[in-house]
Amino acid sequence: MAAYLDFEKSVAELESKVEDLRALSERQDSPPIGEELTKLEAKAAKALADLYAGLTPWQKTQVARHPQRPHCLDYIRELIEDFTPLAGDRKFAEDEAMVAGLGRFRGQPVALLGQEKGSDTTTRIKHNFGMVKPEGYRKAARIMELAERFDLPVLSFVDTAGAFPGVEAEERGQAEAIARATEAALILGTPNVALVIGEGGSGGALGIAACNNVLMMEHAIYTVASPEASASILWRDSQRAQDAATSMKITAQDLLKFGIIDGIVGEPVGGAHRNPAAAIRAGGDAMEKALALFAGLPAEKIRSLREEKFLAIGRKA
Repeated sequence: MAAYLDFEKSVAELESKVEDLRALSERQDSPPIGEELTKLEAKAAKALADLYAGLTPWQKTQVARHPQRPHCLDYIRELIEDFTPLAGDRKFAEDEAMVAGLGRFRGQPVALLGQEKGSDTTTRIKHNFGMVKPEGYRKAARIMELAERFDLPVLSFVDTAGAFPGVEAEERGQAEAIARATEAALILGTPNVALVIGEGGSGGALGIAACNNVLMMEHAIYTVASPEASASILWRDSQRAQDAATSMKITAQDLLKFGIIDGIVGEPVGGAHRNPAAAIRAGGDAMEKALALFAGLPAEKIRSLREEKFLAIGRKA
């Protein structure tokens, strides 16, 4: 059963009544309540659809962070055959926050990158809550260089609140590592497609999202800094995160208008966490279509299309 967010209280109450009525109807001594149950189920479904049709940017932020939302490894498990993880940056260490490897995506060999947040206490600690350290970005750059050597497209699953901000990360060159990964993505001679599946936080996301085609799940966010951090910077008050989220235009719908992303992938009603399999399948379909746009193109054309895409951002027609 999905965990409810604060703004879903009215839906939670209706769905709780549906569950109670359904349990009652299954009892042998229950009076016939099939009609009442059907009406209440329809009312609950409509309330959920109406609510999610008009989410605010802050509500979308909460949905993007939902703990039951499918993560990078869920997408890889469902979409990728023969996945072989690759570890280490060949300089310092392995970073579990950055998943990397090779596999087959619907019959096509690909290289894979993604940030993994973890789904419980143990895995969240293991993957550092999806906050990548310098060695993770250097690993990503290494995999992209490997992909070009073997003429493999690169798929990126973006889901991070931001790069790891610890002192040790700064000591090991966090900014330089992100820049190197971004550069590797921009100069790649094979097509690359990114899908923002949850949070796309700052340069931590851009390091693997500087791609030919950038897609976002319907209720994902993509932002220069988290709403809380932005509120602290702008107003010295992190409690104004809701105001920051609204002002920063961080939703997929806003970013598509600005030309920062190339497409939106629809989610099941109520968010990806309510039907992870359907959300992952939709994401896979969108990535397959995006890759097909670059099939057979020479390396220089792929690079020039990517360059034109990013240079066009923010320019007036």
